Amino acid sequence: MKHTLINVFLFLSFIFSVGISGSIRVVNRVNNSMDDIATLDRLRGTYVSTKDISRILAKRDPFINKERGKMVLYIDNHRIKISGNSSFILIDEQVYQMPMYAIVTHNDIFLPAESFFDILKRTVLPGINYDPRRMVLDIDMKEFTIMGVKISQKANGTILRIRTRNTFPEGNISSFFHENGWFYLTIAGGLVDTTEFRRSDTRGVVRSVAADQLGQTAQLAFQMRTKVQSHELYQSSDPREIVVSLRTPMDGSMARIKQVKDRWKLDTVVLDAGHGGKDPGTIGRKGTKEKDIALDIVKRVGILLEKNTKLKVIYTREEDVWLPLWKRPKIANESNGKVFVSVHLNSNPNKTAYGFETYLLRPGMTEDAIEVASRENEAIKLEDRSKNKYQDLSGENLIVATMAQSVFMKESEELAAMIQEEMGKKVKSRNRGVKQAGFHVLVGASMPNVLVEAGFLTNANEEKNLRNAKYRQNIADSIYKAIVKFRYSREQYLTES
Repeated sequence: MKHTLINVFLFLSFIFSVGISGSIRVVNRVNNSMDDIATLDRLRGTYVSTKDISRILAKRDPFINKERGKMVLYIDNHRIKISGNSSFILIDEQVYQMPMYAIVTHNDIFLPAESFFDILKRTVLPGINYDPRRMVLDIDMKEFTIMGVKISQKANGTILRIRTRNTFPEGNISSFFHENGWFYLTIAGGLVDTTEFRRSDTRGVVRSVAADQLGQTAQLAFQMRTKVQSHELYQSSDPREIVVSLRTPMDGSMARIKQVKDRWKLDTVVLDAGHGGKDPGTIGRKGTKEKDIALDIVKRVGILLEKNTKLKVIYTREEDVWLPLWKRPKIANESNGKVFVSVHLNSNPNKTAYGFETYLLRPGMTEDAIEVASRENEAIKLEDRSKNKYQDLSGENLIVATMAQSVFMKESEELAAMIQEEMGKKVKSRNRGVKQAGFHVLVGASMPNVLVEAGFLTNANEEKNLRNAKYRQNIADSIYKAIVKFRYSREQYLTES
């Protein structure tokens, strides 16, 4: 007891002998200003003034309770509670510990600089960097790009919807299950609001969540309550969301449902470049051939899908070769395609006609649609007619053909609408809308299928645009985004049903 009293006396004597002498230089790169934070001397390490930290970093004055030796800072919508003679601080009720106690003196609370700034950087202000050797605090405010997660429980698992500020390439996102029962998601180039993330409500198979910022990479962690059978990860059509599906083991009936859903899962896209080889398609006034422009656009779409998604891309043709119309949907079916997109260029006796449109195989056609379908179906004349692989696509024959594909009609309409919407945003031409006609190239494709007429080669101005690589890239970007958007809407339906 005697030794304890002596130690307390010596500690108090030491505290009261401490004086404010130095400062940390603050370099604020946001407003190009400089400032100072007062420090204490004669201590092991540097201690900084809480009042000065609040003055420089906070949006409002701190709350101070002198009698209890406590302060509350309000930094970037966060509450930071600090207690004198304690090594613990609370950030939005989350407890963090510093290696040394905070010190109450001179009507202020002084904190161990290195550990306190490290906690701030990991939780509230990722844009600060403290150099203890130079005694400099560098402020370069950064905006969090990963804000939180919404967790929802479904019949066959749990959905994680991670809120983001921008789109991350799929190559920047990875995930794995650890034997310790945690599911880890790492996002290269992401900056996570760790405090907000840890406050997320948990449900379903998720017991708890955690988040850390490791340099330029954000790591999100989810502790599982039970075993997870499989998981799927994808960036949704909303650039502010990453979706993770955690599937739990199911009974026999649920397993059969899963098998059916997996068969419908959109994992393969079939891209068809119209015409080719001995069939040039429409030829513009400057000699631009439909077969060449269509193939170029299709390859650009394929590159985007292969680079940014995990979808398998199948091309009906990858070079200037002739391919019978009947063989194109056959390739799509045999490759287990889940979406079929055929790209063409339009023509019209009226040289002023211009714009882009997307077609479905369906009765109820307009005169313009009949004319377009008739032209595209002309390629049949180049085939060996003895094989008799075609029926006249009119009247009852068209109705029979479309009835065979009616199960995909709604989805084909949705995909066509999405293509028109995306092209309308980026392609500077007339949006001619979604139409319906009888295309042999679409007959027999057992999946959602559309035919895109990307522009009129018979229009001099549009032919000029279509000869421009940047213009063709805009078309490809639009088709790519529509496919990704369609994939998300379809898989979201399968997940929630």
